[in-house]
Amino acid sequence: MVNRSAGILLYRRTRDETRVLLVHPGGPFWEKRDFGAWSIPKGEHPEEEDPEVAARREFAEETGMLPSGPSLALGEIRQKAGKRVTGFAIEGDFDPATLNSNTFEIEWPPRSGRMRTFPEVDRAEWFTLPDAREKILPAQRPFLDRLQDICDRA
Repeated sequence: MVNRSAGILLYRRTRDETRVLLVHPGGPFWEKRDFGAWSIPKGEHPEEEDPEVAARREFAEETGMLPSGPSLALGEIRQKAGKRVTGFAIEGDFDPATLNSNTFEIEWPPRSGRMRTFPEVDRAEWFTLPDAREKILPAQRPFLDRLQDICDRA
């Protein structure tokens, strides 16, 4: 069975540039990782669920904000482990200081018997497209390229 995810690349444009909102995964595994670790807010969904509906829900779960407005389809990518991610772009705004992510629980440190709770997303930040290309997971870079193409045509 293929894991499916859907996510939203929130963006905002000025006369001079396009910026995108990326999130940094929470938890001890990602704590010291930066370049190539950030992602679009996304999450898994069953195959029968509409990917855009899932993307909006997952964005809200990871950021605390339900995105509104029309979306632009960015297509699908396949991540390293085989997960398929469907992306959508929505023009909007978000204040990273208001980030309110859901949490998950794992045994930490491993084999310690202690369960700890971590935020699914520990940071959100606006990046220019060139900076975002360095920060985002390499498999998700095509979403940035597709958004750039859309903005260039507009």
